[in-house]
Amino acid sequence: MLTIGQVAAYLGVTVRAVRHYHQRGLLPEPARDVSGYRRYGADAIVTLVRIRTLADAGVPLARIEELMGASPEEFTALVAAIDDDLKDQIKDLKRRRSRVAELSAGDRLFLPEEVVVLLDRVQEIGLSPQAVRTERDSWILLVAQYPEQVPQWALQKQALFEDPAFQRLYLTCDQAAAWDREDPRLEELADEVNGFGGLQAPESDGAEPILALDALVAVTLMAAQTGRPVPAWERLIELCRSRA
Repeated sequence: MLTIGQVAAYLGVTVRAVRHYHQRGLLPEPARDVSGYRRYGADAIVTLVRIRTLADAGVPLARIEELMGASPEEFTALVAAIDDDLKDQIKDLKRRRSRVAELSAGDRLFLPEEVVVLLDRVQEIGLSPQAVRTERDSWILLVAQYPEQVPQWALQKQALFEDPAFQRLYLTCDQAAAWDREDPRLEELADEVNGFGGLQAPESDGAEPILALDALVAVTLMAAQTGRPVPAWERLIELCRSRA
């Protein structure tokens, strides 16, 4: 007859685990001796070995009691069902691991490669971090609405960044976010924006809009839609339209 500590040490489990098996009803609590200690006999040790073996195999504790009382045929069927559950869990974990791995791709998880290259470019020329985020969010919105057109728009915009004058214009539009809505510099900036094409309208009624991504910078065009309206940018759009 062994104490709970001796049983736990012999089986390589903790005393707490043995007590937990008692609480779950998997192992009957033995009687106490005259000293008040529980004493475990051979039957209890055999039961504990079976519990530990099943638990180590990945069988949930909630299913162990069912297995231990099953006939050989029932045991085989239950084990097969548990194995199917484990297979489903493995598939789910693999899917989740795949999604986690995709997160390392950063913006490539949400955007086509052409847009990612463009975002790298606007960072290179010195666009502010907030403007880069706004630009990225704008493209995410565009991809959701115009998935087929976005790669070509991004390529067109990449080509524009080969022009130093356009780079300067883009940076100025970014800096204009800090200007007052009535700043007179916005009028001159609107003329410069329109000099690169300005706001373009659909070719005909009902046609898809032609977004002026090659003229009016996306940070101004999409500011309101990304939840970060900027008074100076809103005024710039108004001026571009009135002066077009």
